[in-house]
Formats: sequence, structure tokens, C-alpha cells
Amino acid sequence: MKKVALSEVKDELSKYLRLAEKEEVVITRHGKPAGVLIGFKTEDEWFEYRLRNDPRFLARIEAARQSIQAGKGVRLEELTD
Repeated sequence: MKKVALSEVKDELSKYLRLAEKEEVVITRHGKPAGVLIGFKTEDEWFEYRLRNDPRFLARIEAARQSIQAGKGVRLEELTD
């Protein structure tokens, strides 16, 4: 993880976007963390990031897990027969 001042990021954004593909870049303001720049090498990485951070998707996953734990799921074998 690299820390960089906001003024430097503003001057060289393309450079830091490329760096962010390899590691998170913490952007500081007045020496204090203010944000994180995260890069994506592919559109698939972007899509995965969006899923992992989408509250609606996470809620659906949690509801499905609870349903399975409550015995309301369907076994895979039942679907393939």
C-alpha cells in the first residue's frame, strides 16, 4: 500500500491509476488518510468489486444462506434428476 499526497495525485493521476492496478494507493490530505485509489486490470475485476460491495447483492446472499440453514434449500442432485 502506497501513501500519496492529494496534490501529487492531482498532478499525476494517470501514473497513480496504473500503480493502483498493482496495489491500493492511500490518498492523504494534510498528511491524514482521505481516500483510497483502487485500480482494475480488467472489467471482470471491476464487476467483482461491484458485487462484493453492493448491499442489495450481499443481502440476497445472506437471505439465501439463511434459507439454506432453515432447510428450505433444494439439493443439487434434485435439480439434475
